[in-house]
Amino acid sequence: MSILVIGVAGGTGSGKTTVSEAILSRVGRDRIAYIQHDSYYRDRSDLPFEERARLNYDHPDALENELLVKHIRALRQGKAVRVPVYDFTTHTRTSETRHVEPRRVVLIEGILIFADKELRDLMDVKIFVDTDADIRFIRRLQRDIEERGRAPMSVINQYLNTVRPMHLEFVEPSKRYADVIIPEGGHNEVAIEMVAARLKALVAERHGCARWWRKERHDSHNQQRGFYV
Repeated sequence: MSILVIGVAGGTGSGKTTVSEAILSRVGRDRIAYIQHDSYYRDRSDLPFEERARLNYDHPDALENELLVKHIRALRQGKAVRVPVYDFTTHTRTSETRHVEPRRVVLIEGILIFADKELRDLMDVKIFVDTDADIRFIRRLQRDIEERGRAPMSVINQYLNTVRPMHLEFVEPSKRYADVIIPEGGHNEVAIEMVAARLKALVAERHGCARWWRKERHDSHNQQRGFYV
């Protein structure tokens, strides 16, 4: 089975998840194996909580890229994988894993996925979501408070001490590896529609799915909201 591997990168709060969700909706969730880089934070349960909380989670070394590489290769070979489940409130992996079946498309989302050459080389299409720093910071602040139970000053200090410096050192430079750059993240409907249409065409070409592709286009004309290009 010929697998298309897509990477969606960008700074914290850039709208990567929104773009990924748009791709999932338009290309078809049943055709995509969706993996988030955040699931691969290294398990540091060997350290006391106070020490874990002081670690730099915005450096590439904080993530177990070797395991993600192994999983992508397995999916490309048609094998299912068990993706770790990470608990951001305790900075540890849980005992659970998420079963991911191989699909025609593998979609990888993460801040630092283009900063690792071995990961980049596994990707057929690389998309970078580019959003202004102030918007990204506000989104991160809101997310970490509401979803991860963080105190505002803790989020602010982390942003100033590690998030911003690591973004400038690793994330922003990795933009040069992107095949497509989407400004304004998930709010750029025109760019998302164009990317989704191209990805659907690539899937069809790889799998000889001309009949499926024509059906998708025919069905799209019957949809009032016109989600498909």
